[in-house]
Amino acid sequence: MELQHVNVKLLVKNPEEVDLEPLIPIFHSWIQDQVSEELLLDVADYRHVHAGPGMVLIGHQANYSVDNTDNRLGVRYNRKAPLEGSNQDRLKQATRAALIACQRLEADPRLNGKLRFNGQEMEIFVNDRLLAPNRGRTREIVEPEFRAFFRALFGGAEYSLSFGNGDPRRLFSVSVRTPRPFHAADLLNNLVR
Repeated sequence: MELQHVNVKLLVKNPEEVDLEPLIPIFHSWIQDQVSEELLLDVADYRHVHAGPGMVLIGHQANYSVDNTDNRLGVRYNRKAPLEGSNQDRLKQATRAALIACQRLEADPRLNGKLRFNGQEMEIFVNDRLLAPNRGRTREIVEPEFRAFFRALFGGAEYSLSFGNGDPRRLFSVSVRTPRPFHAADLLNNLVR
């Protein structure tokens, strides 16, 4: 099964302390400076939507956001354009993009150090119901791929994996949690090994 349109969401520490307002000028500066490999185009403010997409940086190939879907605040990378390569390549690319965005936000002084990756939780979604319908058979097929990916990402450290509820209206999703917190830089290093 080919996984395309991979989304990665890195959950943040103390989400109640994060103010999304500074993200408007931050994301606009990302557009002006073209800080990513993707073409960045615009910023959309969805803070008015309860448990919604938050603040979105819209790009041609991908979107970046600080997303509050399901009341779980996190830095999200949403790949829209297809990518060549293996499923492992696509998982690595999306995770790398999310981790780099998270590092950039953590370092931005306009956020006063309040947006921090919690280092223990992340979610991966496949934003393509045709390629990866949200059902048990999809899980059976892709679970070994996800386990291999997370084993490498966490450098062999312990982790737990859970899959979404199988509701066909929702995207196929995987949640992972580690008892040991990781820094984004550590995970980026593990991705290149």
